[in-house]
This record gives sequence, structure tokens and C-alpha cells, in this order.
Amino acid sequence: MAGTALKRLMAEYKQLTLNPPEGIVAGPVNEENFFEWEALIIFSRRIKKITILTILKFMSHNSDFFRGPEDTCFEGGVFPAILSFPSDYPLSPPKMKFTCDMFHPNIYPDGRVCISILHAPGDDPMGYESSAERWSPVQSVEKILLSVVSMLAEPNDESGANVDASKMWREDREQFNRLAKQIVRRSLGL
Repeated sequence: MAGTALKRLMAEYKQLTLNPPEGIVAGPVNEENFFEWEALIIFSRRIKKITILTILKFMSHNSDFFRGPEDTCFEGGVFPAILSFPSDYPLSPPKMKFTCDMFHPNIYPDGRVCISILHAPGDDPMGYESSAERWSPVQSVEKILLSVVSMLAEPNDESGANVDASKMWREDREQFNRLAKQIVRRSLGL
């Protein structure tokens, strides 16, 4: 089964390299282990195609390069994460964890991402998600990362992984936005 997973991951990596989605860079941590990937999610309206080299080059020469979408509390942030793939991928979903500080309703305090697309296929035992929202083998790394970008911009406070963040998002949006902006500044090393 690991052979099938490896072939699929190699194909997805090739696709992400040839046609990277806006504001996302992802790939294996090293060539010896295609089952552990690093990803960067970058909120910026000025980035079209991006590579790690481009990020480093512009970060050192252009302090306003990472201005993100207007009206997004995480605008301007650069958020690193790890994707860990099971040996039976794509039958089972990967796990995703941010490796930087995050305060978000759908991200556990330890950085683990809680989003439907990363939940095992089948019916939700809690009855909250439809099976169509959950993982299926037709999903991809690109779809996961795009879903996470959407989740960062528009949290689902009905399914909170971080109770404090969910409560603040609902009851004190100004304070939530202030904390998010602090996280953005830390993500940039400021």
C-alpha cells in the first residue's frame, strides 16, 4: 500500500511544483521521506506563483511583500505547517499541524488542524458533517491547503477545536482580530 501512496504523493508534488496555487508552497521535508511534508500558507494578494526561494528573496528585500487580503485578520501572515501522510494515503487523510503559534477556532492549541476534509471518510459519529464534506481519495494536498486557507479567513465557530478562540470569535471579534494580528507579526519575526 505504501507504494501506491508514494506514487500518488510524488504525482501531487509534481503538480504542485508545476502549477502552485496562489499563496501556497508545499512539498516533502526531504527526498527520503515523501510521507512528511512542509507547507507554507501565505496570505497575500500580491503573490501569484511562489517558491521558497522567492519567499526568502523578497523577505530580505521587501518588508511589505506579505500584505494579505483586505478584511482578513490573518492578512500578511506566513504560516508554516507539517502534513503527515499515512501509508494508506489516499484512502486515509493526512494530519496537518501548524508549527507556529495559532489562535483560531478550528486549530487546537497544539497546532493540529480541525477541518472536515481531514476527517476520515464515512459518516460523522457526531452527526455534524455530511460524508461529502469529509476525506475521500479524490481529494488532494492542494484541496486540503486551499480549504485551510478558506478556514483561516472564515472560521467555523460551531465546530471549535479551540474553545477559547471560538468564544472570542463569537463574543469579542475586536479582541480576536488583535490577537490574530499579533500572530501575523510573530509569523514574520516582528
